[in-house]
Amino acid sequence: MREMLAAQDRQNELLEELVVQIGSHHRQRMAELSVWQQANPELAHFCRRAADKLGKIQTDYLTSITEEIEYGFETLRGGEYVLSEFVDRFGPRFAHLNGLLHVLSQLGSPSDVTDQSAGTRSAK
Repeated sequence: MREMLAAQDRQNELLEELVVQIGSHHRQRMAELSVWQQANPELAHFCRRAADKLGKIQTDYLTSITEEIEYGFETLRGGEYVLSEFVDRFGPRFAHLNGLLHVLSQLGSPSDVTDQSAGTRSAK
């Protein structure tokens, strides 16, 4: 029983160390982002606007994907070739769109969201 408690204590210590490391890395990234945004305020603003517009495009694209699934469900379900064709058709573009949107959203995020202390967001 003592061995189990000792092992659990050690595991808790390791988890605490991991949380500290992840939190410190996150705070460093947020500080770097804030510095970049302060050095490039106009570009950060354009990134925010582009992210908003690209988000609307993503919504439209997602709508077309879900409609395709809705109308072609049985065909997609029944045929490996058809499913593979569907993934090839929509997958790469959707993945790239998500990547672009993520980067633009990060670079254009409002500064009050990037100014974080101890991993919590400050109030607006």
